[in-house]
Amino acid sequence: MFDLGIINGKLYLDGQYINANLYIKSGKIVDISTTFQKSKEEINAAGKVVLPGFIDPHVHFELNLGKYTSVDDFESGSISALFGGVTTIIDFLDPISNTEELENAFKIRLSTAKKSFVDYSFHATLGNFEGDFDTLINKIKELGTTSIKIFTAYSSSNRRTNDKKMFELFKTSKNYNIPILIHAENEDMIIENVPINFHSKARPEISEISEIIKIAEFLNQTKASVYIVHTTCGSSIEEIYNRFNDILNKNIFFESCPHYFYFDDSVYESKKGHLYTMTPPLRSKNENEKLKNNIDNIFSIGTDHCSFNSKEKRKRRTGKLPMGIGGIEHSFVLMYSLFGEKIIDKFTINPAKFFGLYPRKGTLLPGADADIVIFDSKYKGKISMSHTKADYDLYLGTQIRGKVEKVIKNGVITIDQDKLVNKAKGSFIRR
Repeated sequence: MFDLGIINGKLYLDGQYINANLYIKSGKIVDISTTFQKSKEEINAAGKVVLPGFIDPHVHFELNLGKYTSVDDFESGSISALFGGVTTIIDFLDPISNTEELENAFKIRLSTAKKSFVDYSFHATLGNFEGDFDTLINKIKELGTTSIKIFTAYSSSNRRTNDKKMFELFKTSKNYNIPILIHAENEDMIIENVPINFHSKARPEISEISEIIKIAEFLNQTKASVYIVHTTCGSSIEEIYNRFNDILNKNIFFESCPHYFYFDDSVYESKKGHLYTMTPPLRSKNENEKLKNNIDNIFSIGTDHCSFNSKEKRKRRTGKLPMGIGGIEHSFVLMYSLFGEKIIDKFTINPAKFFGLYPRKGTLLPGADADIVIFDSKYKGKISMSHTKADYDLYLGTQIRGKVEKVIKNGVITIDQDKLVNKAKGSFIRR
């Protein structure tokens, strides 16, 4: 007898829908069948879509920035994630400047993340790294993190990786099949600590576009695998499509975030402009539209979830406030409302395969973890709930279509009709 049966649903199986029943035992999907089989518990999913649990490959829970720490810790952040159908997250280790610092950074983050109610993994993060990349990557593989984030800006906080080191890292990472995540901004074009209404002008669109073009040239030489985090400009993607089409979704992959689709930089002129500050900033209406037009060449959706309270954000200059906003709870319904079912893979199988989580995550195939979302695609309404610790949520009141009705985590019903009904802890996932 199975532990749980999800019957009469429309199952999303790696790009196709089938009308079938799904059966779970010991936290795993074990069978998909058109026949009815005995289960201890049943969910009738008639009229609903059954999806793999969503993966957010870009979050910052409990991020320590020195003066400020993001207010959603791994407990509250993971609860918000579950209400949005996100069952797996990838957070970041603190930046390191040498390999010797890596294991300690890993242990600290692993201890912090034990409060999480979703499964989690980490990206290693480099500051101004001094050391041997072969040694670093072997240590990263040993720890099971298998991805590295770098910044092409932020020399002021000693986080920038210069071009020479970046090129060398690309060559080495290619040998190990390790993807490099990049916060891509041309530092020489950036002005820090400006009035809020100047935020987007001080980090102009060309700073992202030009940096990504340079990265593409490096990839032509090295054939490494690079994942551009939080892409803000549709023009960035257009330039790669037009000039480097042979490496698009082969060597260079684009992530973007819901806020770059829903807001534009006109908000920085408003009295509440400080609440919308993040880096890179929101872009013009024109780039916002271009981003929507290029959704098919965006590989995955992350949230860059990094929430703070309004009092912490209420400053007149960008250098005085913490950058970042929340949104993990609403990410899927926001993007589904704009683009429909074409965004499903960007939350499931794409990040699962790219970041070494597949076939355990990102699919409903037998053998996968029983992380499942029951989704009502016919729902129409407004976002009315928020479970962030932050005292504001920019998406409240937003018109949406589609609703996360139930979430099953490791074979156990966890979210049911807007209620958290189970608080089983998540686990670290080696990749």
